[in-house]
Amino acid sequence: MNAAAVVNLGLDDDALGSFGAGAIGGAVSPEVDALIKEAGLKRDQSDEALALLEKARALAPSHPGPLIALYRFHFYGHALDKARAVGEDALAIARAALGANFGDTPPDDDALRHDPAVRFYLFTLKGLAYLSLRMGDFDEARLMLAALRQLDPKDHLGGALLAHVLARREAADTPDAVDPLSAYPVRGWSGSGAKL
Repeated sequence: MNAAAVVNLGLDDDALGSFGAGAIGGAVSPEVDALIKEAGLKRDQSDEALALLEKARALAPSHPGPLIALYRFHFYGHALDKARAVGEDALAIARAALGANFGDTPPDDDALRHDPAVRFYLFTLKGLAYLSLRMGDFDEARLMLAALRQLDPKDHLGGALLAHVLARREAADTPDAVDPLSAYPVRGWSGSGAKL
């Protein structure tokens, strides 16, 4: 990443490097890494696995690695409300790492494609929108998708697909709705029909 992009995000090289390494799974202590791996081996013993993941998170509360592992644990265990709570924590941590000015303008294409902290934040937004849709919380999904659209107007991360799902859901509730699949684009925000 170039120095100008670092300034735009409001982070110095060390802070960006630390979060970036964390967002892609690096820079975690061997103890935390071992706890996450042990939890994976005990996935059939959910209480023990959860205790290990919670200990890993307590040891590295601002590192994305334990958050991702805990999110997956809850998501694949069909505890969507708990997965969403972890996702909200991850979003807050990523937001803090990106700085107060992040989001004033959309990140440039380079940051959207290559900056781990930006991508972590946006994928977290997308994951929260998905969970909200699954949980029937369409207003929350709409808020997350609107934020994602503002930050990723070219739809590099494919969030518009969720807007299409929301539009189909809303159209299904309207008796005289036009078939939303008739104008279903492959990618992009245009034509999603969702009221973001």
